[in-house]
Amino acid sequence: MNQFKKSCCISIGIYLALLFIPAQIIAAEMAVQHEPLDLTSSAIGFLSLVLFFIAYLFVMAEEFTHLRKSKPVIFAAGIIWAMIGWVYMDHGMPELAEHAVRHNLLEYAELMLFLLVAMTYINGMEERRVFDALRSWLIRKGFSFRQLFWLTGTFAFFISPIADNLTTALLMCAVVLAVGGSNTRFVTLACINIVVAANAGGAFSPFGDITTLMVWQKGMVNFWGFFALFIPSVVNFVVPAAIMHFAIPNEMPDASDEVISMKRGAKRIIALFLLTIATAVSFHNFLGLPPVIGMLTGLSYLQLLGFYLKKTNHKCLLLEQKNDENTVGEVVAFDVFVPVARAEWDTLFFFYGVVLCVGGLGFLGYLSMASELMYSQWGATSANIAVGLLSAIVDNIPVMFAVLTMNPEMSQGQWLLVTLTAGVGGSLLSIGSAAGVALMGQARGQYTFFGHLKWAPAIAAGYIASIGTHMWINSTLF
Repeated sequence: MNQFKKSCCISIGIYLALLFIPAQIIAAEMAVQHEPLDLTSSAIGFLSLVLFFIAYLFVMAEEFTHLRKSKPVIFAAGIIWAMIGWVYMDHGMPELAEHAVRHNLLEYAELMLFLLVAMTYINGMEERRVFDALRSWLIRKGFSFRQLFWLTGTFAFFISPIADNLTTALLMCAVVLAVGGSNTRFVTLACINIVVAANAGGAFSPFGDITTLMVWQKGMVNFWGFFALFIPSVVNFVVPAAIMHFAIPNEMPDASDEVISMKRGAKRIIALFLLTIATAVSFHNFLGLPPVIGMLTGLSYLQLLGFYLKKTNHKCLLLEQKNDENTVGEVVAFDVFVPVARAEWDTLFFFYGVVLCVGGLGFLGYLSMASELMYSQWGATSANIAVGLLSAIVDNIPVMFAVLTMNPEMSQGQWLLVTLTAGVGGSLLSIGSAAGVALMGQARGQYTFFGHLKWAPAIAAGYIASIGTHMWINSTLF
């Protein structure tokens, strides 16, 4: 009887699939036959622009309103696409709007799942005290303020290509606050340096920032192509750091002998994260599959490790009781769904709202207008430099997604240029990147908007120098 029910369910499922697939094919064919409407001069178009602008004002005011940034953009995305759907339904072409929104949704799903796996690994390492152990090691060494200034900046630069720049900045800021204490001058300069370093480090890696990830997954730059930005990124970090170096107090902070041990399995999680990155790259480069498939495969590595740690946890408890020591660290079973739950869901849903909003504005015709103005009239170089300046005011995610949606005809060197400027342009202002906004909250009263703005000329010098370096050393790519 159970077998009969199972067969009926399978038959019904196949029947429904056969009904659904032709409908999807017909919809896709009809979407290809019709041309999108130009709604840039319509009331719906103007209302969509106003709605997105208001939503983004709420995003920029998050620090003051405490309204999570995902809420206004998700609301705006829903209303924009509802208006688009109504117009296309009225013109008898609902399938065209449906096809467009499904395309945007697929792009978001790939990036969201990729980021979710990366966030899960980072949260897993945080739960196993990897970052706490690194922080305690730096504090115990008794470095001077100037040495810590360069060390925290260098660590931020090299950790952010693997971890995201936000997590990296928060980790290094914790070190600065622990050793800086009430020395506001050191804390302010060190935080500025960390923001610049984390953003610069994320610019030369496909995993370092959401913008680089978008460019890589779109196929505009291959995996190894990003590393052509390594030297320009170094210049972007070193130039302002060298200028700020002389303003750092030449003193020694109070030493600390605090020792924090990593929990069991921490080193294996680090190794599996590197293996997951290699899997994602291999799936994309050698098998022609989206990188997200490799990342999700890598998530299974962490799940299997979590199962092993849970099953063998009792052995470590017995070992700790026998030795009566703290050398094992806290023996706590690892549950992979705890770091999944602790992912930055607000950021992931904010990204959904941005993709759908910008996709909607592009479908209305505004991105074609912007592309014509920027890339045809200004020229690619001027437009890409302007993208970096714009990302200091507006988050670089919608800016880069808009550029990718425009898809202007550009050389490899120009795509690398816009990747660089969108990544490091946010360092010009403290509100220009997630790292800067987060550190203003973490070091409240010491790292401020105006404290960062005071050193904007030094950061701008690094911005200009990195662009010049890229155009010089990668001139064959233009």
